[in-house]
Amino acid sequence: MSRELWLNLPVREPERAKAFYTQLGFRLNERYPSQDGSSCFIVGENQVVLMLFPESAFRGFAGNTVADSWQGTEVLFSLGANSMEEVDELAMKAELAGGTVFSKPGEKGGWMYGYGFTDPDGHRWNALYMDMSKMP
Repeated sequence: MSRELWLNLPVREPERAKAFYTQLGFRLNERYPSQDGSSCFIVGENQVVLMLFPESAFRGFAGNTVADSWQGTEVLFSLGANSMEEVDELAMKAELAGGTVFSKPGEKGGWMYGYGFTDPDGHRWNALYMDMSKMP
């Protein structure tokens, strides 16, 4: 059995979503060429797979309707950062790529530094740098 983690997201405009994640620095996975407007990315050192599917294709896989991500949040994806500067850089990239910052970069709890953004489809993400030496 495979031990990979795949995140599957529905998107309204597949090419716009692909451009957004490319601009964030996610690596396009050429092993999975699109057949239905989908795109595949590799995220981070652990090589988590992020799949973006047109909403119609996503409905077929999920066997359910697609939730309106602008009306509620089902999941918050978190990206680990190696420094506060890396958090700030990702915040800038997300905004320039068309994302919306919902929580500006800043300190959280005295040992974390992070921010939160939505992608063009309203999926919520955050990036955190954690200084474990200051963890309570």
